[in-house]
Amino acid sequence: MSGSAGVYWCRSGLHCHRPSSTDPEVSQGTQHKTQFYDVWHFEKALSKKLQKLTKNKDCGLLRKWQRSIRNHVYWCATSSTKGPEKVAKWTSLVNHLQNVHTHDNPIFPKCEHPLTESKDPNKWFQRGSLVIHKIEKVLCNKRVLKDVEKLSHDFQTSSLEAFRSLILRFTPKNVVFPFMGMLCRLYLAVLHHNENANQEQATSTGQVVYKMVFPKSRKGECTARALKTDPTYNYVDELLKLVFDEVIMDPSPFVDEMKAIPIPTPLCAEYDRPSKEEAIAHHVSRFNQEVVGSQRNDQPDLETHGDNAGWNDNTDTPT
Repeated sequence: MSGSAGVYWCRSGLHCHRPSSTDPEVSQGTQHKTQFYDVWHFEKALSKKLQKLTKNKDCGLLRKWQRSIRNHVYWCATSSTKGPEKVAKWTSLVNHLQNVHTHDNPIFPKCEHPLTESKDPNKWFQRGSLVIHKIEKVLCNKRVLKDVEKLSHDFQTSSLEAFRSLILRFTPKNVVFPFMGMLCRLYLAVLHHNENANQEQATSTGQVVYKMVFPKSRKGECTARALKTDPTYNYVDELLKLVFDEVIMDPSPFVDEMKAIPIPTPLCAEYDRPSKEEAIAHHVSRFNQEVVGSQRNDQPDLETHGDNAGWNDNTDTPT
């Protein structure tokens, strides 16, 4: 998805595919474009690695820092426009976890937060410990640093994800629609999205409103999310006005325009369709009925006299 001219998007996080000039699927027009990575997908992949690390016995303290690390990902991406500056801010996190707030990198020599005396010294990791070495191995490996350098500082794919979720409301996957029905529903989804894409945050008594959510990806962790205003459906009124004022009065131009839309053939049309009798014959001939019958007759009698003792064979009642 292009956020602006010269930019195209890669939705993957840590394991995204990096197109190069040698890849056959990369066209000549995209080789010279700047590639950025979506922050949410990068943060999601990194959080999975950190969550796996917290299961170690000596890494329990890392669980308390996970939210701060996620926030640091977004801060590095949005507060910088150049790759080296993003990397410098990101690598400073390892020092910060050890209560060290001055760094060797001249691009980001010290933390920007105010230096205050910590009231809880146990919240910091011990300097040079094995635990901090494991964390540094996850946060500062070469692949992560390359991804941090290309994190998008402007556009994200959240609006695209919201539009795809909206499409599922108009065209659920558990319902089969014909081509024209699917096309019309997609048009309605586009109209609804364009009208409600930039909803403002709801307010109550002059204050913005939030709602509490428990995302599955956060494993029960509570998150505050901005509550948007109710969606509007003005496009429905415009469609009804078009139908009653123009379509009903003279439907011929609309019918001709609809008939001009090329309807593709179904995907199954490219395969040869056998007759029903032939399909049934192939289904029955999978097993040799004589062999199956002989095997069934050769089965030993599993019933014993002891199993039927105390029961009447004719009445199936105890004797």
